Amino acid sequence: METPLLGGAGVTDVAIEPLVVERGASLRAPRYLQTSPEYAMKRLLARDRQPIYQLARAFRDGEAGSRHNPEFTLLEWYRPGFDHHQLMAEVADLVQHCLGQRPVQRFSYRELFREYLQVDPLRADVGALEGLAREHVDTGAMAGDRDLWLDLLMSHVIEPQLAGAGMVFVYDYPASQAALARIVEADGIEVGQRFELYVDGLELANGYCELLDAAEQRRRFGLDNARRREHGQPEHPLDERLLAALEHGLPPCSGVALGVDRLLMLATGGDDIRKVLAFDWQRA
Repeated sequence: METPLLGGAGVTDVAIEPLVVERGASLRAPRYLQTSPEYAMKRLLARDRQPIYQLARAFRDGEAGSRHNPEFTLLEWYRPGFDHHQLMAEVADLVQHCLGQRPVQRFSYRELFREYLQVDPLRADVGALEGLAREHVDTGAMAGDRDLWLDLLMSHVIEPQLAGAGMVFVYDYPASQAALARIVEADGIEVGQRFELYVDGLELANGYCELLDAAEQRRRFGLDNARRREHGQPEHPLDERLLAALEHGLPPCSGVALGVDRLLMLATGGDDIRKVLAFDWQRA
């Protein structure tokens, strides 16, 4: 499939900021450079109900460094009838085809926190998580919510432990981090059916067992914008076309986005994304 790079709506996710095109003779309203082809692909999936994939350029503001470039390439695909565990197996096959055989491990988000921090991330109160984060990370006077402390612990404490573990899938994230994923109950607590793949400690792919409920998706978008207001970030319009597609009916499916530039880093043994780009952001 091929979908537009410029769309009428941007993501509401607090952690992702789109680049916006505000002026142009043909523009009646701002257009958003897409942070992923997900929304448009789901509209096609609701129409055709077939497996689809795309190699797409994507754009995210404020993300530049050794592992990030504001303009990058994603391989994104959707599998009707798959749950996120079946999709993990397919992702593992693809990555091993590209990089060669290496050990594959799967851990729930909860298991990793219990293993490396001796805390249950789904039940611990925010004060305990903040205390742990401040113990392991120099946070200064930083203030934040539950997800901020969890993200700091994941990125600064747990992710470095995965560097020598080959391919590691982490699945069933906190419900508050589900974004566009289904939420189910596991061991008496809600989790989002989402996974991330780390290869040699580098985050490579992010996948979901996709949310099908249009009303629930609208509610989550609204909560995102409320958090944006709290953080002083601009609100973004809801993608009404995506919501209409969900209302029409998305087939039960799972989808994943895999960073192609990062895959090239792993294939070449590089430690900087700029080494696998013909023109990085500073030279574009």
